[in-house]
Amino acid sequence: MQTKKRGYAHVTDGLGEHLSETDLLERWAAGDAHVEGTAFSGLAPSDVDASGAKYENVAFRSCLFDHVDFEDSTFENVVFSGCRFIACNMERSWLNHVDFCSCSAPGLSLAHGRLTSVYLSDSQLTFADLSDCTVMTLRARSTNLSEATFDKARLKGLDLVDCDLTRNSFVRTPLAGIDLSSCRIGGFTVSSDYRELKGLIIDESQALDLIGYLGIRIKGYDA
Repeated sequence: MQTKKRGYAHVTDGLGEHLSETDLLERWAAGDAHVEGTAFSGLAPSDVDASGAKYENVAFRSCLFDHVDFEDSTFENVVFSGCRFIACNMERSWLNHVDFCSCSAPGLSLAHGRLTSVYLSDSQLTFADLSDCTVMTLRARSTNLSEATFDKARLKGLDLVDCDLTRNSFVRTPLAGIDLSSCRIGGFTVSSDYRELKGLIIDESQALDLIGYLGIRIKGYDA
């Protein structure tokens, strides 16, 4: 039986561990691994090339990925719960119906990737790199994305609530129609003509965070 819980991933309810860590490492070593219908708990791979793999209906619980290269991989209906990523790479990967719940992934690179129905909840993704990404539905709740890079990204269906987006870079990424009214913003890096900010939706209380881009100074307020 498959269920849809908090996010987008459709993972079998009560999914058990049908593949050992040793088996997984062997599949990674062989290249182009296909991992399907299993859960993993407490994995701690380090300095591993896991590029080019495909994951379907998989749950990773309380795993530590240290310098793991997931480049050019496919994640479809995958849940990462309570996982930690240290200097990991998911560049050029496709994340389709993937949930990150209570995860820590500072500096995670998703550059040149494709994100379709991705859910972030109560997670830390400071300094994440989503440059040149194609995003089709990304929902984030109570997640720290401060100092993340979204340069040249194509964003559609971005739904952010109570997220930290301070000091983000959005160079050549239009933000028209995106609602950041419940998020922490400010210190954005954009083009010299600020065209990326046109049509951005913010709360009136956030105006001070962006008014400096217009060259306006408010007396008594040091921006």
